[in-house]
Formats: sequence, structure tokens, C-alpha cells
Amino acid sequence: MNVLLVDDEPLELEQLEYLIHPLFPFWNLHKASDSCQAIAISQKVKIHLAFLDINLPGKSGLELGEELRQHHPDIDIIIVTAYQNFHYAKQSIRLGVVDYMTKPVIQSELVDILSKYRNKMPQSKYSHVIHDALTIIHEKYADKLALADLAAEVHINPTYLSRRFHDEVGVSFSEYLMQYRIQISKKYLVSHPDWSISTVSEKSGFNSQHYFCTIFRKSTSQTPKEYREKEK
Repeated sequence: MNVLLVDDEPLELEQLEYLIHPLFPFWNLHKASDSCQAIAISQKVKIHLAFLDINLPGKSGLELGEELRQHHPDIDIIIVTAYQNFHYAKQSIRLGVVDYMTKPVIQSELVDILSKYRNKMPQSKYSHVIHDALTIIHEKYADKLALADLAAEVHINPTYLSRRFHDEVGVSFSEYLMQYRIQISKKYLVSHPDWSISTVSEKSGFNSQHYFCTIFRKSTSQTPKEYREKEK
């Protein structure tokens, strides 16, 4: 299944990809930052599902949706926007969008919206237990989430969960959780410029600003402050 993600904010594209991929690892995710890139992609591959930001440079997401539907009449369109606007909602209905999401995208909302596609796709490479574990991580990353807590929520032994997690996901539970928190922190650094580094650290699930800064620099080769300045 070919899925098109269109947003002029790189962090939003990265976040959508990071949320969708574990749930649907067999989907081909194509990313574009504007309508021209999106149309170019749609001319090369058949697009089945598109996530379109309304506020794009040049053509709006709704205008892009109309053009995509001309090329792919059966396409499903999901509008993603930071704006709660009745006019946009009315246009979306006329366009025949299947759903309308507001930013920031919430993992549980995304799961609900995409649940209708699960039976259409090949079976996920993740077992039911690991799929549930990943969903919990994505929802509770800001909490003090230990392997034992996660194992209790999915009703299996922690040692067994640790082994299954590493075998199926390819990294340990702690490594995956840390990297997911780093991805979240990147989004917060840019989307909340008024937040201090300490607040970003806490909101992302790190209990120590010093540890957060150390891990962030190891992961990105930049300090959180440098990353925020660069992404302005």
C-alpha cells in the first residue's frame, strides 16, 4: 500500500512516519513537503492513502487533494491541520475525505483512524503482544515506564517480553523508548519555543535535564538548544 505524507514541516513528516511505521511496517511511505513534490510522486506510483496538511506553500492541502483524486479516484484522504476551522471542514466533506485530524497528532487517535485499514493489509511483522507494547510506549512515553510495568500491562513475563521485543523490533525496549523520547523532544523543541530545555526534557519523559542533553547530543550531534536554533 502506497501512502503519501504531505507537510511543509519536516518534524511533522518525521513524526507521522515514526508513528505509522511500527503499526504498518509493510506500507510504503512517501514524503513530500509541498504540492509539486506530492504530484510528482503520485505520477510515479499509485497512491492509496494520503495525509495532507491544509496549510501548504502554493496549493493548499484541499486543492492538492482534488488534484490527487483526479489521478487516483479511489484514494483515501486524511486532512491534518493545526486549525479548527468550519470552512475547512465543509470543504473536506465536499472533497470526500475519510477523516480530519488536528495537530499535534495523538497516537491513540491515529490508531483509531487507521484501524479500518488493518484487515486490508498483510499481517504486521509484529506479534499482538509487541504491537500492544509499542502502542503503550507511544501513549505513555512521558511516564516513568519500566520494562516490568510494560510487561504487566501486556500480561507477560518481563524477561520474555524483553527477549521478544528485541527479536521482533531489532533493539531493546530501553533503546526504543529512549529513541522515541528523543523524536518527541525534537518536535517539542520546535513547536514550543517558549518551553525551557528542562520542560522539554520532562515532557518527553526524561527525569534529568543533564541526562536528556547528553543523550540528545549523542543521538543528533547537537545540543537541544542548537537543534532548536537550526530548526527555527
